[in-house]
Amino acid sequence: MALKPTIFKMNINVSNLDQDVYETIPLTIAQHPSETTERMVTRILAFVLNNQEFLSFTKGLSEADDPDIWAKNYSDEFLLWIDVGEPAFDRIKKASRQAKQTIVYTFNTKSGVWWKQSKKDFATINAEVFQFEFEQIQVLAALVERTMDFSMTITDNVLYIAANKGSCEINLKRLQPE
Repeated sequence: MALKPTIFKMNINVSNLDQDVYETIPLTIAQHPSETTERMVTRILAFVLNNQEFLSFTKGLSEADDPDIWAKNYSDEFLLWIDVGEPAFDRIKKASRQAKQTIVYTFNTKSGVWWKQSKKDFATINAEVFQFEFEQIQVLAALVERTMDFSMTITDNVLYIAANKGSCEINLKRLQPE
């Protein structure tokens, strides 16, 4: 019998001072049985940072050919492709041909090694790559509850997050383009 995903419901009050955006984003997100909480919160951060019309979570780990998050218009055209983790270059190269915008958010302890090995290849395609510090993602993961409200203030590539169980600060580093 297959394990079922764990469902999380949250309201995120966002104050993005860099883009002059102030909104509340209601989210329902499914955590795949094999997905870590760290990966799930990275998906949430990626969603909030790119919030726009048509943006949605995909089946993610359950569907290998889909990104973690996408925005597709009514004509089924890819507006945005977002992958979380350390995807293979060929996957992102293909995505960058299909989508108007392609973004990767890396967060693991191995992301530095992945980027060192992939940087030269990624420089040949039109894709943005960002890195979160894993230790900070772990702190955020410890704050997560099945149902929660939290606030996020974004300024100068730093995310300040306050939740019921505490608060944390997460730095976002742009790897590409530099």
